[in-house]
Formats: sequence, C-alpha cells, structure tokens
Amino acid sequence: MSTLRQQLNGTGVALVTPFTAQHAIDFVALGKVIEAMIAGGVEYLVALGTTGETPALDKQEKKDIVQFTMEKVAGRVPVVVGAGGNNTAELVKELESFPLDQAAAVLSAAPYYNKPSQEGLYQHYKAVAAASPKPVILYNVPGRTGRNMSAATTLRLANEVPNILGIKEASGDMAQCMEILRDKPADFMVVSGDDALALPQIACGMEGVISVAANAFPRAFSDMVRAALRQDFVSAKSLNDPLIKAYDLMFAENNPAGVKAFMFEQGLIQNEVRLPVVPLSSGLHAAVKAYLKG
Repeated sequence: MSTLRQQLNGTGVALVTPFTAQHAIDFVALGKVIEAMIAGGVEYLVALGTTGETPALDKQEKKDIVQFTMEKVAGRVPVVVGAGGNNTAELVKELESFPLDQAAAVLSAAPYYNKPSQEGLYQHYKAVAAASPKPVILYNVPGRTGRNMSAATTLRLANEVPNILGIKEASGDMAQCMEILRDKPADFMVVSGDDALALPQIACGMEGVISVAANAFPRAFSDMVRAALRQDFVSAKSLNDPLIKAYDLMFAENNPAGVKAFMFEQGLIQNEVRLPVVPLSSGLHAAVKAYLKG
C-alpha cells in the first residue's frame, strides 16, 4: 500500500467552486473542471480548500461538493478534503460526521482571526487530528489567518501527533520552510502553498504543491512540478517563466476571483463569486484576457 507521501507527490489542485449567475453551485461546471484537471495530468485534487470559497458555503453544500467530487473522480486520482475553522469544538464535530470515507487526507487550515499562541495552534491541531478519521495535513497560511505557525510548532506536531502526516506551507518564509525540511521526520510530507515559490521550494526539498494556478494551467504547471521533482531545473524554469505573470495577475486583487477570471476566459466556468468576494476589476480582467491571448 502506498504511503500518503507517495500518493500526494506532485501537483494537487485546490479546486474552485463554480457558481451559476444566481450564485448556486454549478455542478455541471465543477464536473468539467474536474475532468480538465485529470486530463491535464495533475496528481490529486483538493475539494473544499479555501480557494473553493468555503467560508461562503453552508454545511450541506460542502457535503454535496465532496460527494459529487468523489463520484466524478471515481478513484482516478486521490482526493483531499479541506476542513478547517476557528471554532475547534465545532470543527471536531464536523469531522466526525463529514463524508470522508474515500478521502486520502484532510487539509486543515490554521484558525483565522483568533490569532492563537503557538501552544493554542498545537492544541487545536492535536484535537483535530484526534477527531479526524483520515490523516491530517496542516495548512499554514498566515497571510489569511493572521498568525504564522512557527517551524518549532510544525515540527512538534509532526513528531508528537501520529495522525498529522504533512503540511502545506504558505508562509512565504523560505528560511522557515528550510528549517522544517531539515528537521522533519522522514515520513512527514511538506508541500508548497505558494504557486510563485513552488519551484525554489521543491529545489529545497518540498514534495510538490497544492496549487491555485493549476486550475487554469493544469498541464503546464504539473509538468513544471514534475520536472522540478526529478531535478531537471532547466526544464522546470522554462515552464515556470511564462507562468510568473499569470501568478501576479491571479493574486493581485483576490483569490479565487483571479483564477476564476482565467477559467472564465478559458470557457470552464462562469465568472461568478460569492460575497464578500467580487469579480476582478475591469482593468485587471482585461490584463488577464491580454495574457491569455499571448
């Protein structure tokens, strides 16, 4: 049986949630996106990542998305399910009733707004790991949560909590990332959460990336990651260089408004998001169109 690190080696896509003009979930478009990702060669999918606008989804919608995704994927690639929050007790209850039977792992973003101490982060994740029926991947994204999880806390969780088997690191702090990579247990998975930094982070030892950009560029991005993982950095750079401008455009105003604009222009989804997120400004959207036209 393959380990989690073997299953999730390469590119995972944090799937967007497509919406109709009435802001209902567009399951037809979601099916189209899933097929495009698999055809594009990505190694696995992440349902209900924050790129999927999970703060704007209700509990039933989340369950419906997971069930639809599992049925559509039908075992062709692994699926990771996002489950995070800043109410630890509520998250523990959610994990106990969530449809996770077919999930490879749970990706759990650190609590936002509360700004817990490092000990608070440790105790939160310890409780989440105890409740989760699947392996837990930590998600450190201080730009959104307001609190960085230190390398020391990540390593403490990796060493002391058996059901925590990896981290998506999106701190943007290369020194912190290298410290984790240097001192982590051998079977602990570290993946990038920064599309623009994925190439150098893989060079430092990360095992892939959970990507936003791959929603729009699954083939080019996953080819880049595979080249980097086999240490063919000349090829990886040649694939990454044309995407650098796309990364800038995607994150200039808001995620996922940026990547959704790309996907709309590619004919995959409608250009719809839920409040408080709004679509890209007209000027930035025009820049997206110009980029795609080359």
